[in-house]
Amino acid sequence: MRGIGVGQLEGVGRRIIAAIKEQIHSGAYRPGDRLPSSRAFAAEWGASRTTVTAAYGQLIAEGYLVTRAGARPIVAQGLAAKTAPAPAPTVAARHLSGFAQRLLGLPPPAPSQAVNVADFRYGDLAGDDFPVLAWRRALTKVSLRRKARLRYADPQGTADLRLALQGYLWRARGISCSPDDIVVVNGSQQGLDLCARMLLDPGDAFLIENPGYILARHAFIAAGGIAVPIPVDGEGLCVDELQPGRLVYVTPSHQFPLGGVLSARRRRALLAWAAASGAYVIEDDYDGEYRHDIAPIPPLQTLAPQSVIYVGTFSKTLSPTLRLGYLVLPAGLARAFSEAKRLTDRHSPLLEQEALAELLASGAYERHVRSIRRKNAERRAVLLEALSAECGPAVSIEGADTGLHVVIWINGVGADSEAGIVEAARSIGLGIHPVSPLYDPKLSKPQTAGFILGYAALDTELVRRGVAMLASVLMTGQ
Repeated sequence: MRGIGVGQLEGVGRRIIAAIKEQIHSGAYRPGDRLPSSRAFAAEWGASRTTVTAAYGQLIAEGYLVTRAGARPIVAQGLAAKTAPAPAPTVAARHLSGFAQRLLGLPPPAPSQAVNVADFRYGDLAGDDFPVLAWRRALTKVSLRRKARLRYADPQGTADLRLALQGYLWRARGISCSPDDIVVVNGSQQGLDLCARMLLDPGDAFLIENPGYILARHAFIAAGGIAVPIPVDGEGLCVDELQPGRLVYVTPSHQFPLGGVLSARRRRALLAWAAASGAYVIEDDYDGEYRHDIAPIPPLQTLAPQSVIYVGTFSKTLSPTLRLGYLVLPAGLARAFSEAKRLTDRHSPLLEQEALAELLASGAYERHVRSIRRKNAERRAVLLEALSAECGPAVSIEGADTGLHVVIWINGVGADSEAGIVEAARSIGLGIHPVSPLYDPKLSKPQTAGFILGYAALDTELVRRGVAMLASVLMTGQ
């Protein structure tokens, strides 16, 4: 039987296959029955012999028919039609791992609903800010370096990108590390998942900011960790309340979501706790490039490289769709993390890694960061001005000194009103997002209604318009 072309099985060929299967299932054709010759079947269906031959070939490949050279196909044994409904088989309970069960026990994400005017959702960036020309030049350059052989690569990341990251981290963040200490990941979320699986066994305690980044908490819980929420204030994590644990997750340069910066005293205390307890500090520097009044805050990693796992991302500078981030690991951890990544996805996309390495090496990335830092500083200034003009004393603003979002508290309005305010805003095309879900669900939440306003995806006119709409919602609600 000749080979089957995809095109031959479109249209009438697929209908022939479906008809023969139905006749076998219904008993019209029984095991051992010969099918008509391809010539006879073609005449019956008004199809070409080539199409019928291709259909027979597909059925032979699927095990419905058997044949030998020069003979018509025969219905395979074991395909007898059922004459009476069989009793329903007893279904054994399928086992899900503890990991799967923990995942299913986590609260589902809030449904994403588009709004038609302005959405202050945190994490989105403006499409117009992406450096299209620089990225295209870098992609073209690396694409033309066609290698003789395409193969799987090092799960730790390409040597070019890790070398470029080493230089960038020293220039931009003061981090001194070796390329061998860097593991390239598919965004910071994969980095956090690797940290969870490498550092936590089921039942181990982990410390985490409250409120804090919900997907970090979920990653550690899914690995079997037991959350120990630690409160935060204007100086970041309240280190006086640290408890025993295998790791602590912090956002010291810009606490997420409330915006506090971990003070020098607390930084020393946190690192002393880590050294004394043998725990790792996971430092998520998710938006460390954005400091609007002074230079970016130096990372914790620069003070204790052997105690801190530094998590970096390009989702807040290039695009969350790029899915590239990195870990800077204490000496000796890179191999274990790389092997875990090898089992997860073999390696991050190579073309994008090489293009990013080109951006970093050429200086185009740092020029881009300076550009978007200015643009987002302008958006921030417009947002703060509009909130003051439109809302005045009705709102209190927190965390505005750095990053790409602020938190507003609606004075005199209880947190139980958040859902109603969100729905009222959505009804007029405005997207706002409450702070309450970022608090540990087992502890009490703030009494005042609060919202996180991300502004990096909006132009200044939409920022003004969005704040005016928010003010109208608050006035109506009050």
